[in-house]
Amino acid sequence: MSDGHSAPVGSAPVPGAPGPVLQAKGVSRMFGSVVALNDVNIEINPGEVVGLVGDNGAGKSTLLKILCGALQPTSGHLIVDGDPVVFHSPKDSRERGIEVVYQDLALATELSVTENIFLGREYRREGFLKRAHIIDRPRMTKDARTTLESLAIEIHNVSARCGLLSGGQRQAVAVARAVRWGSRVLLLDEPTAALAVMEAEKIGKLVGEVARHGVGVLLVSHNMPQVHQLCDRILVLLRGHMVADLRRGETSVEDIVMWITGAALVRK
Repeated sequence: MSDGHSAPVGSAPVPGAPGPVLQAKGVSRMFGSVVALNDVNIEINPGEVVGLVGDNGAGKSTLLKILCGALQPTSGHLIVDGDPVVFHSPKDSRERGIEVVYQDLALATELSVTENIFLGREYRREGFLKRAHIIDRPRMTKDARTTLESLAIEIHNVSARCGLLSGGQRQAVAVARAVRWGSRVLLLDEPTAALAVMEAEKIGKLVGEVARHGVGVLLVSHNMPQVHQLCDRILVLLRGHMVADLRRGETSVEDIVMWITGAALVRK
């Protein structure tokens, strides 16, 4: 267990990495007189898996929405690849390589795996057919297979409707879509909350594959054993304050729980 009032917030970049791909500096968010976030600082490095944990109402969802542009901070700012940015919408964050996968996945269940991966970004046939807006389905199918294979995702029929897939497979499709479109940072909101143990383990492996592609991952979860297993660092929010930045090798699941509940703040 760490001593002192709080664990040090912030860490050195991953060895060999060029520096943080995403940072939040002094971010606060007010809802009327309610302080949802108070002077929060975080950083995510390429190829790093960072856990974001806290009790209900700690500010996790608010921070996630700020990082993806769904909310704007009351004060503070974001930095992407060293450049200060202002996100007015999720479209702005996607253009800077930040993708978020929520619990509801936002997949079109009546469409195929391929159609979901390319939804809104469909390939068009070349030449006259391109001007006629004819979709290049063979090319999309081939690219979808390549994307899934690169992440070791076992979905053999990319023409299958997403509504017929298991929960874990649908989650994998949503992650593959984000990675396919050049994601530099992947924000995952409770990716295994509704999954059985075996499928949760597969998503855990998928998170590792994504990180090996050099993508920074922020994992929001209530599954403390999985967070401890997967994450290089674990950030703890408590009533809108970032109270701890813990390295996996220097902490335990019990330590994380103590920070979440606030018990670690009173231990000496």
